Amino acid sequence: METNYHLASRNYNLGTETAFTVLAKANKLASEGKNIINLGIGQPDFKTPEHIVEAGVKALKDGHHGYTQSTGIPNLREAVSNDIKKRHNESISPDNILIVPGGKVIIFFSAMLLGEKNKEILYPNPGFPIYESAINYSGAKPVPYQLSEEKGFSFSVEDILNKINENTSLVIINSPANPTGGVVPKYELEKLVDGLEKYPNVVLMSDEIYDQFCFGENNFTSMLSFSEIRERLIILNGWSKTYAMTGWRLGYGIFPKKLYEIAEKLAVNIHSCVNASAQFAALEALNGPQDCVKEMNNHFKRRANLMFNKLNEIQGFSCQKPNGAFYCFPNIKGTGKNSTEIQNFLLDNLGVATVAGTSFGEFGEGYVRLSCANSDFAIEEAISRIKEYFN
Repeated sequence: METNYHLASRNYNLGTETAFTVLAKANKLASEGKNIINLGIGQPDFKTPEHIVEAGVKALKDGHHGYTQSTGIPNLREAVSNDIKKRHNESISPDNILIVPGGKVIIFFSAMLLGEKNKEILYPNPGFPIYESAINYSGAKPVPYQLSEEKGFSFSVEDILNKINENTSLVIINSPANPTGGVVPKYELEKLVDGLEKYPNVVLMSDEIYDQFCFGENNFTSMLSFSEIRERLIILNGWSKTYAMTGWRLGYGIFPKKLYEIAEKLAVNIHSCVNASAQFAALEALNGPQDCVKEMNNHFKRRANLMFNKLNEIQGFSCQKPNGAFYCFPNIKGTGKNSTEIQNFLLDNLGVATVAGTSFGEFGEGYVRLSCANSDFAIEEAISRIKEYFN
């Protein structure tokens, strides 16, 4: 029998994340026997450190298989609070910390809390595609601000402030940034905070998921260091990148009290709580040795430098040195091909998986994202293939 049900219109506003589409295609080609080097997906290529894995296994063996508090186990929220104090010298109450199944949840919660019809939300472009997707789903109007190559893929505070109006409810920032590898200098953040004084009804969400992967000239500055904006600040962070735990699905948000109360209700309604054993693993990640984080950062720094240097040897490519995260975002306009053409050509013909810049927004046209989260050998081989063709 033919169906004739109606799908709610908001579902057509959802976008997607092309990196997963590229991953699926790359895996299919690899399964067919083709030699594929994946520089597309944004996840550490390291195993989750053994002491963290053991903590998760022990939790299961100890019987921690049931529901936890919707906000996260108290010990874990306390550990997050202590970690923030240790790394940023800022005091955050565990009662403002919400443990969630991955950082994307905080993006959606923020959009649900502050986005609706006739509201506007500002977001970085090129930027993580889920920002725009969540804004559209909320009913708000997505307003992009450009991260330009000329500014080192940082933002212009004047550009952001000029886009704020009486309908603006939220501004999203991301540093270190996906896909560009840019890090916003502290003086720009200071200017942003000063400028937002004129707009007391605007909330700021700072995506700091890559905060421990900085290796450029600009050191990372957390928005938590600006106490004057604390009561209208949401922080997104987590374990996925820092501890190579992408598949564990663990993140956290820091919310001011007024927003926290509703975010907690969203958690209860949507996911009940985060996987119990994963939370105990996350607790060990924060309380255990941090050598693994330093080691991964050193690897990513070396690989980013390697990739940056090699990319600039390719005719038609030009690349800025990334300051953080683990991506290079070269300009490919000199090839005469657009971003999607380059993405498809590199995978189909050279066996190198990358992600088109337009997957991260309209201002990503003319660029392509390559992940440094692969071995030195894989990076050299991949770029050698590209160089051999274009040169």
